[in-house]
Amino acid sequence: MRIAAALIAAVTLTACPARAVEPVASVEVVRDGDKWTADYRFNRDAPVWVFAVSPLTRVSPRSFRLESWTVETPGVRLERRGWYDVLVADKGEVPDRVRIRFKPFTEDIETASDAAMAFTDGSVALYSVQWKASPAASLAEVERYPIDTGYVASFAAPTSVTLRDTAGPVLLDGRRVAKAELTGDKETYVFFGNTRPVETATVSTLIDPATPAWLKQFTLSALPPIFDRYDKLLGHRPGGKPTLMVSWNGATPGRTSFGGSVLRGQMVLRLEGEGLTRDNPRLREVARWFVAHEAAHFWLGQAVIYESNQDQWITEGGADLLGYRTVAALDRSYNVTAALQKALDDCQASARKGPIATANERGDPKAYYNCGAIFGLMAEKAWNGQFHSFIHQLIAANQDDKMVNRREWLSLLDSRTPGQSLGRRIAALLDNTTPGPQPWADLLTAGGIKFRLRPNGSPELQ
Repeated sequence: MRIAAALIAAVTLTACPARAVEPVASVEVVRDGDKWTADYRFNRDAPVWVFAVSPLTRVSPRSFRLESWTVETPGVRLERRGWYDVLVADKGEVPDRVRIRFKPFTEDIETASDAAMAFTDGSVALYSVQWKASPAASLAEVERYPIDTGYVASFAAPTSVTLRDTAGPVLLDGRRVAKAELTGDKETYVFFGNTRPVETATVSTLIDPATPAWLKQFTLSALPPIFDRYDKLLGHRPGGKPTLMVSWNGATPGRTSFGGSVLRGQMVLRLEGEGLTRDNPRLREVARWFVAHEAAHFWLGQAVIYESNQDQWITEGGADLLGYRTVAALDRSYNVTAALQKALDDCQASARKGPIATANERGDPKAYYNCGAIFGLMAEKAWNGQFHSFIHQLIAANQDDKMVNRREWLSLLDSRTPGQSLGRRIAALLDNTTPGPQPWADLLTAGGIKFRLRPNGSPELQ
């Protein structure tokens, strides 16, 4: 997340769970002092191997691998093709064994969990699914791959990942182990370092020792009430007591930066900027909302997940709206109407550029957050002002496959609002460019949301 309210949640292979099949590749990731290596063993012959999780960085969008990885095996090069990073052979097939030297990449990544988190005491947490690789017949084939990993059949085959530190055990799922052996594309952060977690009844916390004291204290105190509220409203969170990892990237001049994501049993927060070194009410508000959004993903993003990349508005917008309502419940000074108005204005700006459903392909992922929150207002109104009740029912109705798509979300909404055509209206906004404000005013009217029109015709929430 940024101070302007951009928030990154885990957008990984949760939309495409790995089947129970033999690994197509394996990799051993090793830290030996300051040296980091990844040794691949490929179990199939292929001229190209594709990294299924290949997001770009948020600032100056670029591939983190091309910047931080070096292929040491002769005759193999690393390239960017289409939406993906690839290993390609200079001639013939990629060798069955390939060594990569890398430096953990700690910058913010746009639509996925960050590749690594660095702590000022030398500890590092590595994101496991960045190592997932799949074979391809040619570069031309990769260039035809869609951005949605769920539509690439070869990505269903898992990569086995082993991570170890020559200095001693690593931390996996709250336990110290000699090495982390991950199968089935398990998505997690593995912690390299000796930092001991701080244990409370609600959360186990690994926090960078250089984190500003006020922010450290506030983070630890603000998290439990948010989880307690969600537990009461949505049922006990999946995965039990989570581990929270908080890294501090320094007091960078001119920056005030929150980033993070939620994985099963984990929440990671990445903090940076001189603006965070001094306590103030606005930062407390943003920090509380950030944690509220991320914590919502333990339910809306784990108890159920979205089916397609174009359905991200379901989890991201839903987490935004749950976050807005949670902060308002915990802080009476919070102006929730202003937050929702900004979401509406920003959503309309995104919709003028193209269909909301394909916003990721235009490099505009914030559309899913903002527009999804506005669509959530329709469900909130239909459930008597209780958006959490709608989410609770959505989760309960999709326990068989734990997956929600657009049709299921809109059908549930329509079941409560017969004759209002809310599903049809939202579908049109998802699938079409919307140059003017009238369709949004029509949606709010049909959903019973109070607003007035500005002089330019755009709706202003009341």
